[in-house]
Amino acid sequence: MASSLALLFLSLLGSTHALPPRISFLLNSPERPLLHFSLTDVSNTTTLLLSNDSSTLYVGARNAILLLDVSRSDVISLRSKVTWSPSDRDRGDCAYKGQDPEVDCQNFVHVVQRMNSTHLYVCGSNAYNPQQAFIDLERLLVVQQDEARGRCPFSPFERSSTVVIDQELFAATTTDFRGSKPQISRFLSKDGRPDISLDSSISLLEPRFVSASLDPAGQKLYFFFSEIGKEFSFVDELQIPRVAQVCKDDVGGQRILQKKWTSFAKSALLCQPPQQPPFNILEDMFTLQPPEGADASETLFYGVFTSQWSRRPESAVCTFKLKDIRDVFAGTFKTLEKETYRLKHPVGRKYLGQCGLSNSSDSQLSEVKMNFLTSSNVNPVAPVLVFPGQKYSRLVVMKAMAANSQQYDVLLLLTESGFLHKAVPSDQGLRVVEEIQVFREPQRVKSMILSSSKGLVYVGTSEGVTAVPVARCLSYRSCWQCILARDPLCGWSPTRKTCTGLDGADDDVVQALEGISGSECLPAEQILQHQEVFVQPDEVMTLHCVKPSNLTVLSWSSADGAVLPDRLFIQAADGSLRFLASAATFGSYRCQAKEGDVMEVVASYDVRPASGPRHLSKVNRDPTTLSPEEPTVIPVSDEPQHETLITNDSDPEERVTQAKGDAISDQAIVPTSRKDSRSMKDPAEEAPTQRSYHSELVVVSLLLAACILVLALGAVRLWRRRSAGSGSDRLPSADDGTRTNTSMAMHSLSSLEDGGLDQTIIP
Repeated sequence: MASSLALLFLSLLGSTHALPPRISFLLNSPERPLLHFSLTDVSNTTTLLLSNDSSTLYVGARNAILLLDVSRSDVISLRSKVTWSPSDRDRGDCAYKGQDPEVDCQNFVHVVQRMNSTHLYVCGSNAYNPQQAFIDLERLLVVQQDEARGRCPFSPFERSSTVVIDQELFAATTTDFRGSKPQISRFLSKDGRPDISLDSSISLLEPRFVSASLDPAGQKLYFFFSEIGKEFSFVDELQIPRVAQVCKDDVGGQRILQKKWTSFAKSALLCQPPQQPPFNILEDMFTLQPPEGADASETLFYGVFTSQWSRRPESAVCTFKLKDIRDVFAGTFKTLEKETYRLKHPVGRKYLGQCGLSNSSDSQLSEVKMNFLTSSNVNPVAPVLVFPGQKYSRLVVMKAMAANSQQYDVLLLLTESGFLHKAVPSDQGLRVVEEIQVFREPQRVKSMILSSSKGLVYVGTSEGVTAVPVARCLSYRSCWQCILARDPLCGWSPTRKTCTGLDGADDDVVQALEGISGSECLPAEQILQHQEVFVQPDEVMTLHCVKPSNLTVLSWSSADGAVLPDRLFIQAADGSLRFLASAATFGSYRCQAKEGDVMEVVASYDVRPASGPRHLSKVNRDPTTLSPEEPTVIPVSDEPQHETLITNDSDPEERVTQAKGDAISDQAIVPTSRKDSRSMKDPAEEAPTQRSYHSELVVVSLLLAACILVLALGAVRLWRRRSAGSGSDRLPSADDGTRTNTSMAMHSLSSLEDGGLDQTIIP
């Protein structure tokens, strides 16, 4: 009981909570490109195996096994394909037993393992009738196929753990159609040894196997899984994460435990933050081998856990050391009474949990049958890493050497929603450096495998295989963004003025993984986006500013650092700045991003009044070519133009521009209010269209030509009049019988001289 309370409510280790991902990259983002491989006739490529030289990726899929060429880091190509479908009889039997013939009654390949240098071992569900096969890698032929009950699951969606060691197959799976009979077995035993399995007295209750790992020094195998714990008496069925051991060369007893494991033992894994219930459901386990030359006991096991009590998505990562697992199995054991499931006092026997018990006495082997649960639990060696709001299903871990020659663990965790998170624990806390979307639809079955030499993670999904680079340093475009990422795989190169990987990088690469002093970046190394914008008065301006990370806070100020008044400026939720262009708002503006104690100017604008069409042409660009950072300009003018502006003294956010006819507006569109949207029914019903400068120039030219023509006609008439009267020495008078309306003549001449319209001279 004391152990039960300790498991549920006590933990001596601390915990670290992760912040949200710093940067998010959606699927097929140009800043975080991925490699994807798929075939139209192949799906559920969810079982992956990488060759020793990392040049070939073996993929178990639905009704097929693929050999993919991954020798290059920038391309994935099909080397060969082996079709492996169930027979018509197997599909008929599967449908007769109530399974879906299109979904369940196919051959889902669960196991892909290298048997030797020339053959591949595969095992598939085969329409709920498991089959195993050996594939000749040279001829790409199935050379042997037979029944494989107990080697892989019947169900396409059930998890199992299988590993081939020295051409012997070790499997942890269920052995019946309903998936209710779990078993841990050894098949294909060599040197005349019998195949071995668990004794019926050692039952596992609804286990969920997730992985298997070899302890090369102790010649033991460890299976990791979760099961319902019989040692606890609760109303609810309590899930317990486990590690179980068997000896690789176990041959069973002579009279008791014949062909059964004499070395089987299991222990609980404790993953519990302080003052919280434990994370008790094991989702995945990754084995990280120690550095070359280090002792095998330093091998680490990284497990991702969830909790059966959580009401919202959350996960935890706990790290266990091989040395501690060995010590627990070398300690005392509990006796579990089969009838009552009560635990007796710990039993200390040196032979319990040990290898080489084939010649042990019957009494000793009888004790082995009843004493297989350790008294102690396996505790983590590092603080529990808690990820609120995330439910992870798979993880891989790699070691990274930083610029300061210190090693960091880089965790790559896959969410059920299709995002890959890169997390780095350190003395300063747990950081989720980035998240990359690798598939769209949530999926039940997924697989991940890491190629450290290539710096790639391969993810198997229902659509195909996706290769994700573990780092892309060029996505950080400024010094501060490179430093603030605190990615041990990336650093800022002052000589090249770029964020670069550490492999082959300059010796003076800058990182700040354990704390930022503020002097890592020089002002000259800051990359700013600067634009000049020419606008007409009364135009609604939108200056865009993109957050460089999810953890930054954006703010705007004038060039001298003055705070912008709220009555003139609006900062939108997306960080953009909006205002009405006027004499009071022309000037320079800066968008600043603050993350922690670091403030960086990420965009700046000079907003100036436009003096003519030449300046307006800088603003009027095709909206399809505008970058997100370019300003949006909405013109307001008394002259009709190609656009209609609905103002009505509305708020700047409620103003809208609408293109007429086939002409594409060069201004960005700002969402309008519901009232404005309803009012825009027909372009013909709107205000008159505005006239362009080109039209105005044409009208002015025509008027000027008319004036010149009138002046020419007036000059010709005046010349004729003077010529007619040149023979007389005086002007005509009333006495001569000729009457002239002198006031009209003077008016006409005056009009001609002023360039007016043609007038009539009455004689």
